[in-house]
Formats: sequence, structure tokens, C-alpha cells
Amino acid sequence: MQVMSRNVLRFSGVGWVLGMTAICLLLTQSMLAQAPSELSPLSVSQAVNIALEKNPLKKAALADTRAASAGVLEARSFLMPHLTFSETATRGNDPVYVFGSKLRQQRFAADDFTLNRLNTPLPYGNFSTRFGGTWNLFDSFASWHGIRRAQDMNAAAAHQLDRTSQEIVFRVVQAYYGALLAGKQVEAADQAEKTAKSILDRSQGRFDSGVAVESDLLSAKVRLAAREQELIRARNNLALALAQLNTAMGMPADSPYQPVAPAVDRDLPAPALAEMEQKALANRPDLKRIDAQQAAQQQSVSIAKSSFGPRLNAFAGWEMDNPTFVAGGGGNNWLGGVELQFDIFQGGAKRAALSRERALADKVAAMKQVASDGVRLEVRQAYYDQDSNRQQVSVARASIAQAKESLRINQDRYDGGLITLKKRRIAVKPTTGRPSISSM
Repeated sequence: MQVMSRNVLRFSGVGWVLGMTAICLLLTQSMLAQAPSELSPLSVSQAVNIALEKNPLKKAALADTRAASAGVLEARSFLMPHLTFSETATRGNDPVYVFGSKLRQQRFAADDFTLNRLNTPLPYGNFSTRFGGTWNLFDSFASWHGIRRAQDMNAAAAHQLDRTSQEIVFRVVQAYYGALLAGKQVEAADQAEKTAKSILDRSQGRFDSGVAVESDLLSAKVRLAAREQELIRARNNLALALAQLNTAMGMPADSPYQPVAPAVDRDLPAPALAEMEQKALANRPDLKRIDAQQAAQQQSVSIAKSSFGPRLNAFAGWEMDNPTFVAGGGGNNWLGGVELQFDIFQGGAKRAALSRERALADKVAAMKQVASDGVRLEVRQAYYDQDSNRQQVSVARASIAQAKESLRINQDRYDGGLITLKKRRIAVKPTTGRPSISSM
């Protein structure tokens, strides 16, 4: 009775597992039915090209380069003269305003010197047309330092664009081969599920013929349920891997693309670690970007120093004043000059700005050292990962060759009659009444 109760409990647990597995299978089939039935084949080079065109990170990096180029043009504009135009319409009875407007319009007469017109003039209108210009002749080279800083920031943006392209390519390749691996895992899980079904059918036949106990049949059912769960998980992992690949390419997650396995199985190279580190330190775009940022920060320090020097500006203007909007009946005048400025005291603001720029320069230098150490560590990690994968590939190839040879030997022995399949029979011992299994 105890044996029967244990078998009943085991069977009920297996039934629960099989029921949950059936529900998961139905859900997975419904999800797969909604997926596109036809997938377009996609090579790794095609995936990379699509990503470099569609990925939003690449578009953002391109926008940064355009903004940096515009910054260079903006910095150069400070070396050019600035011209302005204005049109002003005024009307009032302010004595000074009326006196000056008539004088600018060259319409001042002797009657305007009477005390009543000088003290309480009638409202008067004036239309003023002005052209003005200023030119910074010398600012202690602050403008030139600003141009160099803008050029360095433009170079930093270009290096960041290169680094972004490298990161996009890496993510696409990683997602591409991750999808291929997920597809192979689905194939393996599907084959394992078919094998488990075959074992279950064989166990069912042996149980029905009386050569196997019920526990063997239940074990086969539990094994089949586990393989079905693994197949469900593998299919979901494949769907997620394809979505990750589409996202890395900048495409919608449900785009109908199917990675194609490469036709050639290539061997992994084994480069020298020191050589790889030197190449990374010399060619990594992110390190070049930090170098450009460091140079730009040095220009910022120079600009802060230039603020202590003198500034020389030239200015000029031409003005036309008329009593009506239509030109005529008025006068015009011009004015020009040169101005020299030198700040004597600013409350310590310029020294504080110089200290801030120097502190930022020290920060950039420290971050450059951190980035260099990080690159060395990334190179070492990639080197050891590649070396481990290369050795694992060699071991896997040897294991596959040995397994194929073992299969061939066993197949030849079986075909030659050297290996036979043994059947088991169940007999009941008269002393205990328990079944015993023996070979025939």
C-alpha cells in the first residue's frame, strides 16, 4: 500500500507538470502564430550597414558633429566686423527730444529759438534710419583661443562619432551571433524533445507488455515535460534575441529578419597582448576624443588669462532722420571712433574663472588616465576571452571527432552482431512478493 501511495503521489505531480507544460505550449504557439511567417535572410554585413544608417545613436552622434562644426563658424565670426540696421519711429514733446530731432533733420530755424518753442514745443515726430558697425581689433588673443577651442571640440565630436560607430557595430555583431546561438539552442531543444517523446513511447510499450514498472513510465513523462519546458524557453529566447538584433540595427523589434549562419568556420587568431594594448592606446577613438577635450580645456584656460588683457574696438555709424517715413526733407550724419578698454577691478571674478578652468583642466587630465587604464583592462579582458574561446573551440572539435568515431565503432559492432539488445523480465519472488528485474 505504501508503494502504491508513493506512485499515486508521483503520478499526480507528473500530471500537474504536464498540465502546466501544455498551457505554456499553447501560449507559445499562439505567440508564434502572430509572428511573421516569412523571414528575410540577413547577413552580418547587411545588419551592420543597416545599423550604421538607422541606429538612433549614430544619428545623435552625427548631430553632435554638425553642432561642433557650427561652433567653429560661430567662433570665427568674432574676428569679423558686426553690422546692424535699425528703423525707429518716435513722437513726443520733450524739449530736448524736439530740439535734437529738428537739429538732426536739419530743419532747425531761427523761430525755434523763441522761449515758448524751446520750453513748451508742440509734439514732433522723427523717423530714424541707422546703420552701425563694430569691430573687435584686439582682445588679447581671446578670439583666437576660442577658435582653437572650437576646433578641438569639433575634433572630439568626430572621434566620438567613430567610437559610436564602433560600439554600434559591436552590438550588432554580438546580437547577430546571439540570435544564431539562440536558433541553434532551439534546434537542440527540439531534437531533445523528440528524443524524449521516443523514449516515452518505448517506455509505454514496455510497460504495456509488462517488462517495465510504472515508475519507469512516469520518469519518461517527467523527462518529456522537462524537455518541453526547455523548448519553450529556447523559443522565447530566440524571439528575444531577434528583437535585440532589430533594436541594435535601429529597426522595429518585430522586423522580419532572420540571421544566416556563416558558411566558413574560421579559426580565431592569437595576437600578442602587448601589441594589442599599444594599438588600442594609439587608435581608440575615445582616447583621441579625450585628448581633443584636454586640448580644448587648455584653450579655455588661455581665454581666461586673456580676460586680464586690454581690448581695442572700432565702431562707426550712419544715421538718417526724416519728419516722415518717406525719405526726404531730412538730414543725415555719421560717427566713428576707436575705444580701448581695460578692466581694473572686477571683484575677483576673473581670477575665480581662471581657477575654475585650471581645475577643469586637471580633471580632464585625470579622466584621461582613467580612460587609458580602462582601455588596457578592456583589451586584456577581450584577449583572455578570445584565448579561452579559441581553446574551447579546439577542445569541442576534438570531442566531436571522438564522439563521431565512437558512434562509428558502436555502429559497426552492432551491425556485426557484437552488441545485442537485452530485454528485461519481471519475476515475483515467492518469499517477499516484490517484483524483481532480470536480463534475458
